[in-house]
Amino acid sequence: MKKIKVFVVDDSAVVRQVLTEIFKQDSHFLFLGSASDPIFALDKMNNDWPDVIVLDIEMPRMDGLSFLKKIMTERPTPVVICSTLTTEGSETAILAMNLGACDIITKPKIGLKDFLNESTIALTDAVIAAASATIKHLPKPNVSNEFKINLDKKQELSSLQATEKIIAIGTSTGGTIALEHVLTKLPKDKTPGIVIVQHMPEKFTEAFAKRLDSICEISVKEAKDGDRVVRGLALIAPGNKHMTLKRSGAQYFVEVVDGPLVNRHKPSVDVLFRSVAKSAGKNARGIIMTGMGDDGAAGLFEMKEAGAETIAQNEETSVVFGMPKEAIKRGCVDHILPLGEIYKTIVGYG
Repeated sequence: MKKIKVFVVDDSAVVRQVLTEIFKQDSHFLFLGSASDPIFALDKMNNDWPDVIVLDIEMPRMDGLSFLKKIMTERPTPVVICSTLTTEGSETAILAMNLGACDIITKPKIGLKDFLNESTIALTDAVIAAASATIKHLPKPNVSNEFKINLDKKQELSSLQATEKIIAIGTSTGGTIALEHVLTKLPKDKTPGIVIVQHMPEKFTEAFAKRLDSICEISVKEAKDGDRVVRGLALIAPGNKHMTLKRSGAQYFVEVVDGPLVNRHKPSVDVLFRSVAKSAGKNARGIIMTGMGDDGAAGLFEMKEAGAETIAQNEETSVVFGMPKEAIKRGCVDHILPLGEIYKTIVGYG
C-alpha cells in the first residue's frame, strides 16, 4: 500500500517533535518533515509535495489561514488543522472549513504533549481520511439577493407552524459554504423543517448556526435536546453530539444525545438519516452533499427503503466527492444535482 506523505507546519517545537514521532512510527505514513512557519514550509515542500498537510493556525510571518487560502488557490491539497482553537476562536475554525480544511483537531493550551500522544488515533485517522479526498478549488461564497434577509427575527419559534414534511441534510468537507449556498436561498414561508448534520468540532456549531441565521430568511439554530422541528427553521446538530429525529403524534422533535463515534464522527449523518427513515419515512427528503468518507450513505439507503426521496450533490460542484459518491454507488439516490439546484428541491416541499 502506498504510504501517505505528510508534512507538519507548526511553530511549537514540542508539537513538531511529537508529531514527527507519531508519523514516523506509523507504517501508513511517509513523514516528509516539518517547518515552524508557512514560508519555511513552502521551501521544503516544493521539493516533495505532501499528500496531506497538518497545519497550525497561529504562526509567525504567515498565519495558518492565509497559508490555507494560498494552498487551496494555487495547489489544492488535503489539510488537517491542528490548533489551540477555543470557543472564542470558533469563527476561525469556521473560516478554516470554508477555506477547505478537511478536518480540525483542537489541542489544549496546557498538557499539549500528553494530549497529542493520547489523540494519536484521532489524528492519524483524520490524516488517512484526508489523503483519500480529492480537493477542488472552492466555490465563491453565496451573495444571492434573491430573497430579502429578515434581520429582525422577533417571531418566536414556538409560534411557527408544525411540519409534516422533513428535510434531512448531511455534509462535511466543503459543507459550510455549500450549506450557505442552499439555506440563503430559502424563503421562510415555503420551507419545511430542516435537520442538518455538518461535521464540525464541539462548541463551534453554535457560532456557525448564528452566522447562517444572520444571513438567511429562515431561522437557523444549533439544536438543543427537545427542540421542535417546524417550518421555516433549520436545526444544526451540535458538535460532539448525535442528533436524531423523533415523532410525537403529528409533531417532530430532535433528541441530542451522547454516544460513540459513528463512521469516525459525532455527530454522524448516518445516525440522523436512520432516525429520519424510522420517524418520517416517505414524508422526508434526504440530501447528501460534499464531504469525505462514507458517512450518510447507509442512512440514506435506509431513507430510500422507507420511501423517502433522496438527492446527492454532483461531483462537479462538490469540494470533496466522497459522501455523495458512496451514496450513489449504493444505488439509493433518486436525483444527482449541482449545488445551485438543490435548494429547489426544498422550496415548497410539503
